[in-house]
Amino acid sequence: MTRPAFLLLTVVACTLGTATASACGCGLDLPLAIGTTALAVMAHAAGNVLNDLHDARSGADAGNTGGLFPFTGGSRLIQNGETSERETADLARALLLLLVPGGLLLAVKAGGGVIGLGLAGLLLVWAYSAPPLKLMSRGLGELTVALAWFLVVLGADFVQRRQFFVIPASVALNFAAMVAALLLINGVPDATADARVGKRTLAVRLGPTGAWALYTALTLGAHAWLAASVWLLIPPAPALGGLVSLPLSLFASGWLFHHRHQTVRLRPALAATVAATLLHGLGMAAGFAWLGWNH
Repeated sequence: MTRPAFLLLTVVACTLGTATASACGCGLDLPLAIGTTALAVMAHAAGNVLNDLHDARSGADAGNTGGLFPFTGGSRLIQNGETSERETADLARALLLLLVPGGLLLAVKAGGGVIGLGLAGLLLVWAYSAPPLKLMSRGLGELTVALAWFLVVLGADFVQRRQFFVIPASVALNFAAMVAALLLINGVPDATADARVGKRTLAVRLGPTGAWALYTALTLGAHAWLAASVWLLIPPAPALGGLVSLPLSLFASGWLFHHRHQTVRLRPALAATVAATLLHGLGMAAGFAWLGWNH
């Protein structure tokens, strides 16, 4: 229910933020980096559990027979009778409660700015699925997750650097766009079931062709901004390692376009998008790590 494989997105985001700080000569406090990653992963897991809970309550997952597991359609543990809505709610509360002492300890070690970042992140986690906001159902899910992962990269850098800086914000922007594209394409196979229960995601609102157009704009825009920002001398040139994901993004865009009306055939595009997002973050992180190691 926590969707462990997708938690790798948060691990990569934290690795990227830690690497940007290290490359700028701020050093590397490994225990703080590990603690930051653990807390961010726990928040991500809580968000996934909340999403399963509210999709069960709305009937979105129960009516979704076209989901492409494990990418879409939720964990289906509630629908298969392996757990209950109450137990799911208890798990979400437990994960969120565990974040409080960990977050306070991290703030003591790294500064009060961590509290603001953490509270903003938790607000996004809650608002994404839970009523009354239910941002995912209002076509704002992609923006919400983009903001959340932007904050993860920024926060991981802040913990090491103890201040906000333009370089992590710049690379967080294109990584966030890739995460938003991932959520968008994952919504395409679920669009029919979501529409039946009034869950008006962007994939529902835009339709298959519109979703493809926005997906392409997000992925190409992420890579274009990375190249442009290096040209503008914001991140250093080794950050261009993130461009390694471009072929996968182009493949996924082409596959999505050709099979946008045959959602059962979208699995290769979904897998390529996950791989592209992870490689985009890891490629940039590797570039920053190389720079830090050589300085």
